[in-house]
Amino acid sequence: MKFETKAELKYNILSPATLILNIHALRTPRQTVLEETLVIEPYLKAEELSSEHGENRLIRIEILKDEDITISYKAVVDNFFRETNHTDQPEISVANLDTSVFPYLYPSRYCQSDKLYRFANNKFGSIKNPYLQVLELTNWINSNVEYLSGSTNSQTSAYDTLTELAGVCRDFAHLGIALCRALTIPARYFTAYAYKLNPPDFHACFEAYLGNEWVLFDATKLVPLNGIVKIATGRDAADTAVASLFGNVSCKEINVSCKVAEEGFKPFYYKPAELKGLSYQ
Repeated sequence: MKFETKAELKYNILSPATLILNIHALRTPRQTVLEETLVIEPYLKAEELSSEHGENRLIRIEILKDEDITISYKAVVDNFFRETNHTDQPEISVANLDTSVFPYLYPSRYCQSDKLYRFANNKFGSIKNPYLQVLELTNWINSNVEYLSGSTNSQTSAYDTLTELAGVCRDFAHLGIALCRALTIPARYFTAYAYKLNPPDFHACFEAYLGNEWVLFDATKLVPLNGIVKIATGRDAADTAVASLFGNVSCKEINVSCKVAEEGFKPFYYKPAELKGLSYQ
């Protein structure tokens, strides 16, 4: 399915500064960037970099004088999602995990799974099917954590979200990841453009490693799972920040959109009765 994505970021630069942006759609075996443009006004040289994880596409912009700048990114992206069947799927032991998955088992800055071990296992540990464990914790977050704009900040962790029971998509994703890791299920964070997200913005979800593949989950349930164009993946939001600003910089405005670019889109949601999920790698 093809999607048209757009992002426009406006900044006021008050001193020489450097911006590192993470707004480009990923190129993966299942996500093809058919066309894209990046325009910076006034013109500034942009350098594309690879992240530490080797997948995320970063843009570094150096600004040497005080001025207002606008960064506009547009892309047409072709996505392929595959339904995954998790009926009678056994849990994969840590002994059989690929080493590339190990970082997504450990506690991280925003996902302190070690602090949530008792809660996760008391609440979801008796569920035998790993997919149903993740689905149940996702549903629990959706039912018990209030989606409340402005209720958290860049310091809010999964532990804070569980305590306050309020947050935004980033906090929902962090809590889902921390609970998965507490259950010894690898999980990772990702940012995305999202179809029909209201109000339009960058979106955050998570993936759990089930049956040797990454399966999508979104505790906010604000968008269809197959309406997502992935931007970046990482251990948590610290690895996937949309913008890292170095210098005296203030953000004036951010506009984001994601539209279907062809007919025939059929929204995909969880199918617990059939133990069906969605994989996108």
